[in-house]
Amino acid sequence: MSDAPEIEWTPDARELADLELLLSGAFSPLTGFLGAADVAAVLARGQLADGTPWPDPITIALPEEAGVGSRVTLTDPEGAALAVLTVAERDGHHASGLVEPVGAPVYGPFARLRRTPAEVRKDLPEEVLGVTLRGPLDSTALAEVAATAEELDATVLLLPLVYGESGPAVVRAALKASAELPGSTVVAVPLAPREDPEIDLELREHVATAYGATEHYAGPAPISIPGPPHRRGLVVFFTGLSGSGKSTVARGLRDALLERGGRTVTYLDGDVVRRLLSKGLTFSREDRDLNIRRIGYVAAEVARHGGLAICAPIAPYADTRFEVREMVESVGADFLLVHVSTPLEECERRDRKGLYAKARAGLIPEFTGISAPYEEPDDADLELDTTGMSVDRAVATVLNHLVTGGWVR
Repeated sequence: MSDAPEIEWTPDARELADLELLLSGAFSPLTGFLGAADVAAVLARGQLADGTPWPDPITIALPEEAGVGSRVTLTDPEGAALAVLTVAERDGHHASGLVEPVGAPVYGPFARLRRTPAEVRKDLPEEVLGVTLRGPLDSTALAEVAATAEELDATVLLLPLVYGESGPAVVRAALKASAELPGSTVVAVPLAPREDPEIDLELREHVATAYGATEHYAGPAPISIPGPPHRRGLVVFFTGLSGSGKSTVARGLRDALLERGGRTVTYLDGDVVRRLLSKGLTFSREDRDLNIRRIGYVAAEVARHGGLAICAPIAPYADTRFEVREMVESVGADFLLVHVSTPLEECERRDRKGLYAKARAGLIPEFTGISAPYEEPDDADLELDTTGMSVDRAVATVLNHLVTGGWVR
């Protein structure tokens, strides 16, 4: 028996997509996440240490306790075990090691189209035109695919690259294209996009080959035109010290928006959330971060469906605020950070709840601004010092910002 600790960890969305491709064989010859030497080799020469061509580092970030020799059970966001990673090497946050499957991923829409390369290849003829797509194929692209397949005397294999919220729409586009291409096959592939178009194209070709394609056609990049701001989801995230006025201004903004109409508004106050969504959490760094992540998750879900969420926690740590920004923007919504920068002296002078007095007396441990830090934002979209400012004026300042930005008409 090994003395190495057993750890559970949920990778982020891109790492989960890469894990699925590692386990399915679509990333062959890779059988695990890469170490520092291989990552450096890929970045420098585009190939692994053994000379195998490879376009992109496939890495995973793990918690500090996952040291060399640890066995880490990788789970999906719902806690279902997918694989075990035996850590072979650590390099900062990132780890490398082989992955062994322990359970099949639980798929959502179009589960019937998620098949492994081995399952797909056994049903295909010798000549296969693999078409990878991240959006619809227009009439020109469809004609090119049909002509190329006819020229090669090949069967068409449509590979919609499903990742994130756009996944179902991409599969629907592939099924629509398949109806125009007799004899074609559709297989959903969870390949996360890469920022570098050349690397993304190389990975698409590699995956298409793994699924049995002898020729590859890359569908054109989808043209994404976001809707006007007043139709997009928005999270207005207030941060500031206790007593800064953030909750008062946030509530005033909520009321002003409800009076105007035109948007669905959800208000998430820090104190209210702690009593309900985060009941039982302490004020330790870990629990503070968890509380903010929960607020961010709910706000992102509101914004995902086009709603406007207003949040007013203290949110003292910059990295956690940034996580919330990423949560919101990853669902296609907008994020507005409002720093209520009222100085500590003014907040303490107000002390409506007597909290600062208790903190100074040592009765409240880890109180932000007194015995726990507050990291002032350097990425705030709007800064508001409420010292000597009326509530109406403060609310109007934020509301005018929303109107100017087009989020409110």
